[in-house]
Amino acid sequence: MVLSAIAATGAIPEGNSSYSQLPKGKQVSDQGIRHSFLVTGSKMTAIFNEDSEVVWWVKGGSRDGTVLPNGNVLICEARRVVEYARGSTDIVWSYKLNRKKNKEVAAAWRLDDGNTLIVENGTSPRLLEVTKDGTVAVEFPLQPETDNAHMQSRMARKLPNGNYLVPHLFAFSVKEYTPTGEVVNVIKTDLDELGGREGRNWPFTAIRKPDGSTLVNLTNGNKTVLFDKEGSVLWRVDNDDVAGRFADPCGAHLLPNGHVVIGSYGQKDRSKPIFFEVTPEKDVVWEFFHPLAKSHEIHVLTTNGAALNSYTK
Repeated sequence: MVLSAIAATGAIPEGNSSYSQLPKGKQVSDQGIRHSFLVTGSKMTAIFNEDSEVVWWVKGGSRDGTVLPNGNVLICEARRVVEYARGSTDIVWSYKLNRKKNKEVAAAWRLDDGNTLIVENGTSPRLLEVTKDGTVAVEFPLQPETDNAHMQSRMARKLPNGNYLVPHLFAFSVKEYTPTGEVVNVIKTDLDELGGREGRNWPFTAIRKPDGSTLVNLTNGNKTVLFDKEGSVLWRVDNDDVAGRFADPCGAHLLPNGHVVIGSYGQKDRSKPIFFEVTPEKDVVWEFFHPLAKSHEIHVLTTNGAALNSYTK
């Protein structure tokens, strides 16, 4: 879902000397592009400024995450969702997984009405909307087509029409659900032209564009694909196009200018970027390197000093 703009003076916390011992990253761009952004992953959860310095950080791994319009940070961990106050590690809201029912929290997303969209994986996979006071406002079962909890679902998002877009890895499908849990559209990622199921094209991040097409990161299949409304391939980019930069792509952020920032979560060679930005022409125009961070998800906040007018991720 497209959220309101992040105020340029309020989105990014001021630097703190306690972060000075954390290693800087490095941004490389022949076009002079500089981003600030939130990174989630198994090694660290951090906000980097446009100088690639850590300006906010919490210990421990995370999966999904966004900086909210008020500057607070919403993070999805493996078994809980937490909202940190702007510029601090004070928790102002949280949701804890009931582990008797499910095993993992797969995604979290703050909606415009203040509810938080949450996806749980396990014996009873489900999508929830939870209010500020912890009341469950929406709940329905998901259809991941596997009992493997870790591979059931990932970065679910609510669409402007009120439906929900949910990637299901082992189902090789991105499914669109109504608020009552009815599946009204399915995008298949095991198409022959993409390599079939042998290509291990597990959908991880799915982003619905205003024209109705859907951009999908296919983790393990090492490609990003744009599908039309009927599920046909409109565009794709893979390692043949970007000199091998794909390594188990997980998170992605579609920028207002049509570029997509892609995270290579499985990148072990730290001489290669953990994030890179690709144009519709498949040109790589920006890269980010870091010795510790892992690229499970990214939320780009500013570009060359300007806050994004909107974002989709």
